[in-house]
Amino acid sequence: MPSAHSPCEHSTDPKPPRLPADADLSLAAEMFKALADPDRLRLLARLADGETCVTELAALEDQKVTTVSARLKLLLTARLVSRRREAKHMYYRLTDDHVLQIVITALEHSAEDALSR
Repeated sequence: MPSAHSPCEHSTDPKPPRLPADADLSLAAEMFKALADPDRLRLLARLADGETCVTELAALEDQKVTTVSARLKLLLTARLVSRRREAKHMYYRLTDDHVLQIVITALEHSAEDALSR
């Protein structure tokens, strides 16, 4: 018999996964917002090969350093990249292996979807 909260009639024996705290959901949503831009995602894909300075990223992207820096700042705020300064150069890298896996999985999944059309 359906409960007052659910019109479903199936068994509710298996417990649903515990939801993360609202603050954690908000942080994850911000991360996905940062990932939602192809130019920022391309920067993350480039950083999957290792730490790179802003000047080199700008050259690879054929963009102004200020444009690339602004994108990287947003990725930094979303905790997807970290940075270090060496003299006049700022170097960026993926924050950790979780970010690398997110980027790889997203790109692999999009390629699978493209092949199945």
